[in-house]
Amino acid sequence: MPGDSSIAVLGAGSWGTALACLTARAGKKVFLWSADPSHAAAMTRDRVNEKYLPGIPLETKITPTDNLDDFEGVNSFILAVPSHAFREVLQKMSPLLKNACVTQNICWGTKGFEPKTSLLLSDVVIEELGNQITPAVVSGPSFAGEVALGLPTALTVAAHNIEAANEIATWFRDSKTRVYASSDIQGVQLGGALKNVIAIAAGISDGLGFGANARAALITRGLAELARFGQALGGQAETFSGLTGLGDLILTCTDDQSRNRRVGLAIGHGETMAQAIKKVGQEAEGINSARELYRKSQALKVEMPISEQVYRVLFEDHDPSAAVTTLLEREPKTERS
Repeated sequence: MPGDSSIAVLGAGSWGTALACLTARAGKKVFLWSADPSHAAAMTRDRVNEKYLPGIPLETKITPTDNLDDFEGVNSFILAVPSHAFREVLQKMSPLLKNACVTQNICWGTKGFEPKTSLLLSDVVIEELGNQITPAVVSGPSFAGEVALGLPTALTVAAHNIEAANEIATWFRDSKTRVYASSDIQGVQLGGALKNVIAIAAGISDGLGFGANARAALITRGLAELARFGQALGGQAETFSGLTGLGDLILTCTDDQSRNRRVGLAIGHGETMAQAIKKVGQEAEGINSARELYRKSQALKVEMPISEQVYRVLFEDHDPSAAVTTLLEREPKTERS
């Protein structure tokens, strides 16, 4: 029977596998769940997630599985599934959680909004599982491959209660990973979602050949959008200048390990969104986030010019070069506007 030192990671894509490797190195016994039995079997046999993190061995404390019943007695969970599957996976977990006699801790590494409802994932957790759950999010500038390899990384864990955040942060601490705690669960989630949209914009700009000056401008003005929108939804200003705001924004806008940046690059090179998604080959959360962000910003009347142009390029077939022209022709303002 699993004990207190066991953690279940749901989602065996690149990020879920990386978090499983990290928590295993931090001393936990880890169950890594894939919805695909053949995928779980291949990881068990080969001791590598060849589909999503090829060439990086699984830590010895990781047990791949496709069976949720293996989690009986586990009270600590990490979700790393795409935002569109987040509620469905919570619903699958619910019978196991409701039979438990203690409060469970659930942390997720998914960055984005729930499609169609535009809900933050913390709200989805409460809707599905109620108040017996302690929800938390782990975020920050981190590519899956580097985390899985044990390269130096800094992350943030946020929960409504700072004591809970501190406890859950211990899941991810090893000798190469520094993990900070925060009580700004709204701001950390928003930073993780919005930076992916700006990364698509940066990729489009680079794909069009607009150079380093344009990229720096997009990052800087994108940070202003992120902070403006994040504070409108209750996030704390300092969060957006930290790891899960500025730090993650710089990472995803400047390095081609970023799926969202690669989607933007492909579009800047003249490919359609469908072609860009196929080329990347994995989920790019910035696409859904662009749509949900546009809906929410319109409803809240928060000005988001870069994010709006990304939405129009992705979902209204707006020409990328014309989108840049629209941004440049906006009415002049002070930098703080």
